[in-house]
Amino acid sequence: MNLLPAIEHDTGPDPKYCVVWLHGLGADGNDFAPIVPVLKLPPEPAVRFIFPHAPEMPVTVNGGMVMPAWYDILEVQIDRQIDVDGLLGSAAMINAFVDREIGRGIEERHIIMAGFSQGGAVAYHVALNRDKPLCGLLAMSTYCAGCDRLDKHAQLKDLPIEIHHGLYDPVVPEQLGREACAFLEEHGYAPVYRTYPMEHQVCAEQVDDISNWLQSVMKE
Repeated sequence: MNLLPAIEHDTGPDPKYCVVWLHGLGADGNDFAPIVPVLKLPPEPAVRFIFPHAPEMPVTVNGGMVMPAWYDILEVQIDRQIDVDGLLGSAAMINAFVDREIGRGIEERHIIMAGFSQGGAVAYHVALNRDKPLCGLLAMSTYCAGCDRLDKHAQLKDLPIEIHHGLYDPVVPEQLGREACAFLEEHGYAPVYRTYPMEHQVCAEQVDDISNWLQSVMKE
């Protein structure tokens, strides 16, 4: 499988960890690439950040307008009818990045999946369907699309999962974030759920929490 175009940034030579960070609908990898220096991570361990660009496709709820998207959005109520084929297709494309990094020498347990909004839905499927556990999953302002299709590997139950959501999100209602958290808890995971007084965005307090969480899981 040919890899999607992506932005890569190594915080130092010979990265020990990798963060694959997925943007939301209509954006591209440039949306989150500037966050790397803002995270103020320590120089060691070195981290490779990868910000893939989603393919462009017509999006139904936007009148068929072509834009970067990980899968089609079929209804305004985004969790009602899921483009499962598109979702799983994008998950496969992102798994190709994970496998490439393993081939480049980064251990699977040192790879973190992060995603915002639509990208977060893909991140759920990548992180929770691997045969071996990754280092962690960061799900921001998102929902667990097609949760019933997750394999729920028993060996993944110790996966560190951080879920963030804005209390006033008009795009992905906060209730969907809570439902994803509840689903994971029901299936033996132990996610941490944090909310922020914001809409569909990222705030400064949250960036600090992301930095602290990354440092907490990148400790080997």
